[in-house]
Amino acid sequence: MYKVLALAFAAYFFTTSSFAAPRAQSAEECGIAADMALVAQSLAREEIQPAKAGAIMARIYDVAGSERGAALMRTILETAYTRNAAAGASTPTPKLAEELFTACMASGGNMDTVLGRSL
Repeated sequence: MYKVLALAFAAYFFTTSSFAAPRAQSAEECGIAADMALVAQSLAREEIQPAKAGAIMARIYDVAGSERGAALMRTILETAYTRNAAAGASTPTPKLAEELFTACMASGGNMDTVLGRSL
């Protein structure tokens, strides 16, 4: 059931967002993206419905005024739910936040290698 929801969530965001993850413009933004990834991964692991997870994240990070921030949040949520579905309920998912922060800092803000959005 949750795998179907995760796939539906992923399909929705593939059709509504661009194909490249937004680039972080500073080290602080890399840290915020990693924090978003930590929360998204926790919500996915707890099997919170994707729509509810999106609402929770939007309240936490207040991205309503930033299209770039909202797009990044959606992409991170999609990645967390996709990874969680692929790993299965009994297997812990890889550390998305650490991978995202490391890639972001090493590449000058490019998170496509972790978020998988360069198509």
